[in-house]
Amino acid sequence: MEVILKFGNVKIKNETDYQITEDILNTDNLSIENKNIILFHTHSCESYTSSEKYPYTPTGNYRTTDLNYTVTRVGTELETYLKGYNYNVIHNTDYHDYPAYNGSYTRSLKTVENILKTTPSDIIIDVHRDAIGSRSDYAPTVKIGDEEAAQLMFVIGTDEGGLWHPNWRENLKFAIKVQQKAEEMYPGLFKTMMLTTSRYNQHTGKYASIIEVGATGNTLEQCLTSMKYLAAVMHEVIK
Repeated sequence: MEVILKFGNVKIKNETDYQITEDILNTDNLSIENKNIILFHTHSCESYTSSEKYPYTPTGNYRTTDLNYTVTRVGTELETYLKGYNYNVIHNTDYHDYPAYNGSYTRSLKTVENILKTTPSDIIIDVHRDAIGSRSDYAPTVKIGDEEAAQLMFVIGTDEGGLWHPNWRENLKFAIKVQQKAEEMYPGLFKTMMLTTSRYNQHTGKYASIIEVGATGNTLEQCLTSMKYLAAVMHEVIK
């Protein structure tokens, strides 16, 4: 049974059976010493609605193997902005869902584990697009100044599905801290956060998460615009 929790200006859809207490939600003792950032994409080929500026040829249902038009390109935009704030960012652009979609999480886990051998990191973000829902024209956006940005959503996993995941509470705290700051700076940039029973490889980092950028109805430019604002928010939290 899912429950919507409200913690300050952050809403969380709790799809687990865990009782989420004030102590779990409290971010006061969260300190970020390791400021390396890993970005990667379990579903590298997830794409958006074709636009005049970014037209592309799909190679599946809202998917393309041309990574210039997918969430991988969105990750590159986030990488560029974060590097502008002088963070050490490792952005992996390997295919994990092509030629086979099944096994994507197994393949992306190997990628992250390999990066961690040479670049220890706490902040590990798997950048996705929202899954194809009942309406392919669903395009969650927020107006920031004169710009239209795609809305973002944190998906945080737990160990409820039975997989080892001792640090999910830390993952959740980090996501809450980022979303709290986003609500202060750019209200509406994030949708309601999801806390789920799956692990999604988030055991790899102390502050690991999935961030879903937009949905199938959004254009790539709306998603690229969001990354400027997400980077500014992350900088305020991490610095």
